[in-house]
Formats: sequence, structure tokens, C-alpha cells
Amino acid sequence: MGEILGLGITHQPTMAAKEFRPVAFWRALDDPLVPAHLKDESTWPDRLRAAWGTDRGLTACEAHRQAIVAEFAVVRRALDAFKPDVVVIWGDDQYENFKSDIIPAFCVMAVDEFSFEVPQFRDQPNVWGEPPGTKVQVKGHKAAGKYLASALLRDGFDIAYAYQKLHDDLAIAFSRSVLYLDWQRTGFPYALLPISVNCYGSHVTVDHGLPQMLSPEPLPAEALDPPAPSPQRCYALGAATARAFRDSPWRVALVASSSWSHAFLTEKNYKMLPDLDADRAMFESLKQADFTHWRAKSLDDIEASGQHEMLNWYCLAGAMNELQRRPERAVLLESSVANSNKVMAIYPQ
Repeated sequence: MGEILGLGITHQPTMAAKEFRPVAFWRALDDPLVPAHLKDESTWPDRLRAAWGTDRGLTACEAHRQAIVAEFAVVRRALDAFKPDVVVIWGDDQYENFKSDIIPAFCVMAVDEFSFEVPQFRDQPNVWGEPPGTKVQVKGHKAAGKYLASALLRDGFDIAYAYQKLHDDLAIAFSRSVLYLDWQRTGFPYALLPISVNCYGSHVTVDHGLPQMLSPEPLPAEALDPPAPSPQRCYALGAATARAFRDSPWRVALVASSSWSHAFLTEKNYKMLPDLDADRAMFESLKQADFTHWRAKSLDDIEASGQHEMLNWYCLAGAMNELQRRPERAVLLESSVANSNKVMAIYPQ
């Protein structure tokens, strides 16, 4: 019988830059479609004014990053203590491996080895000071990928699977997860099994995975892509994954990687702020291991709150509910200026 550890993390890409900047908030302030009164600091809530400070949010972003890094250290210790044979990560593909040629709802990446470059940024180095072209090699676990795809197909899921990359070696959701779990750059010795989730659904080719400013008119339905998989389907997929690995010979870490509500996706907040109230409500449900609130939400509800990437966490929620697990540790890291709120969670064996 397999043993399973559950983890929840984030992979916010800009956190890897030497200076962690509130770029989404700055973008919103420059957007001519954001009403002028919302750009007036005197109208902002106290917590936003405090985060903005005297340096346009830079100090608050750095404090937010340090809190996240501290939680990653806790998660990494749990991972090392568990010593998994394979680390399964549910992560979003943002027009990286899946472009106009094929866009599955879910895809198991059953690949022997992954390689990716440590990120670089246009006008600054990465936070580790590693030069352009620095490569990271990560083991894959093709056998576990084939096993999981077979189990899911037998369980009624028309899952896609791949034995090689299509475009990028590894989507950001997975490469940043590996880098952040190895923040101290001591190495990541575990085999990786990515499961791509099409979290961006109706906008995946429309936006090409890039943040967009407000649009004066909503796009017509015919211009949009087909939707993302429903939260309920992601939840069910997670449960089926847990069942499959519970009957496997491996020690498996099941990991959801994403931030929660994203400012740049929350149109009802003019793409300035994440939906903190929605995140807090979801977080309380997660802490209580009662996902009734989660399962009642539609895809429209999730997208209205900028929680598109939480479909990855729905997979984890389904898995942990299937195993009747409660989180030993769950931390909500809120931010008014760093684009998104984060949750870090550990579900012990």
C-alpha cells in the first residue's frame, strides 16, 4: 500500500526576482479604465495604505516574500522527513506546453527527466544571483505517470498523458515550485510527476498566459476558448488520484501549487486587489476539512473571485477528503499589493 503526504504551496513567478515588485498593482494604477477615485490613496482601506507605505509597496512585498520563504522551509522539512519516491504536483499550464495545437483539461506528464533554466528578468537578476543559462535538472517518474494515467482511465477520467514536452521543458507552475522548495539551492533529489490543469480555460489562448489590463467591452462568447474543467471535476480527479496512489507501491507527495485569488484576474476589483473575503472563507473551510463550501462553488464563482488557479487546490482537496485527512498546518498569507494571497498547507501521512 502506498503512503501519501499532502502539501499546498505557491509558485508566484515574480517572487524569483531580486526585487519583488507589486507589478500587478502598479499596472492597475496605470490603467486608464480604472476609475480615478480608486487610484486616490485617501479612499484606500488602512491595510492597503500601510502596505503601499512610502516606497510604492516594495517593503510590503519583501516582507510577504520572507513570510512565504519561511513557510517553504517548513514544507521542505516535511517533504524531506517523508522521503517521497515521487512528488506529484497539480499546476496550471499558462500557454506554455499546451498552446493552440492541443489544450487538454488535464495532462499527466510521464517524462523521465526535466530540465529548465533558472529565471531571468528584463532589468534585474534573479533572487539567487544565478547567471543566465543556469540549468536545473530534475528526475521524472515515467512509471508512476503511466500507472496514474492507467488508473484514472479505468476510473472513468479521459485523462491526457505525455511522454515528452511539446513546447517548454516545464511550465512555470512546476519549475517555480521546484525552485521554491529548494530556495536554499541545496538540491531537489525527488522525482517529479507534473499534472497540468487548464486553469485559464476560456482565456488560455486569448491572453496567451499574460496578465491583461481592463477591457472597455467584454469579449464576445465566440472569441473565447472552451472553459476550464469545473471545480467539481478537479475535486473528483484529486480523489481518484489519491485512490490510485493509495494502492500503489510508492511513497507519494501530492502537491497543489498556486496562489489563491489573483488581483490581475479579479475584474470586479478592477484588477487592483485580490478577493480577500473569498479567500478567507475558502481558507476557513480548508482548516476545518469541510469542503462543502468549496464543492458548492461554480466555475463562474471561482473566476469572479480571481481564483482560477485554485482548481489545482481543488485536486488536493479532493485527494485529502478521500483520505479523510485534516491539515496539520495551514497558513493564509495575505497581501494587498503582491497580486495574490497565498496558502501553505501540510497534511501528514
